[in-house]
Amino acid sequence: MDAVSELLAYSLRVMPGLALIAGCALLSRGVRDPLLPIGLLVLGFILIRDAMTPAGLWHLGRAGAAGVWLRLSDDPAVLTAFGALTLVLTLGVLRLAPGLAALVVWGRPTPATLALGVGGGALAAAPVLAMALPVPLDERGGVVAAGLLPFLLFFALAGNLAEEVMFRGFVQGRLEQDLTPARAALLSAALFAACHAFLASTITDVGWPLLAFTLYEGLICAFLRMRRGVLPAALAHGTAIFLLAAGLV
Repeated sequence: MDAVSELLAYSLRVMPGLALIAGCALLSRGVRDPLLPIGLLVLGFILIRDAMTPAGLWHLGRAGAAGVWLRLSDDPAVLTAFGALTLVLTLGVLRLAPGLAALVVWGRPTPATLALGVGGGALAAAPVLAMALPVPLDERGGVVAAGLLPFLLFFALAGNLAEEVMFRGFVQGRLEQDLTPARAALLSAALFAACHAFLASTITDVGWPLLAFTLYEGLICAFLRMRRGVLPAALAHGTAIFLLAAGLV
């Protein structure tokens, strides 16, 4: 199946659910509390992300007792299209929903902030890679072609920017209106992990290791957001997913 056919089949799979979520958004116009539109956006993102599994656009598995492995599509066109579309959708939401955009604390792109983002991603991926290391590489996704890595990096950074805008921008920003920054960060991380429950338990059989990883990763990203903004959190998330999916170790 070529890239166009893959993307078309995937689009047809998610379209009914996205249409229903869009209908809920229209019916909820006039609701002042941003929690409802945030919740609808999170539901839409979960649908878009989790539908990648049955569509064959990514593969997750368990490596040993507690390890997790991840591989994305090996088609550069698919990775580029998904990454670009995700960026367009993210920018569209920020442009069309200024009330939500106001919740996003981006932070300053200083060298220290960027270094913390990359370091946070390496810290998130390190224990997962270490636990999976005893399992042969061909049993956890296999080698990834070197020429695919730039496309994979683009997809990881773009896709996880969207996820961080939602969880660390909208969700954590809204929670900070009612909770202390530390408590908002903890709840943001816990909600982020909870939103992987179906992926871990019904869509795949990875189970609790995926939930443990997403909670750990979520805590790193949430506290980066609390201290430095969404920018390093998004960089950490994208870096972690790239390291897990790149098959470098």
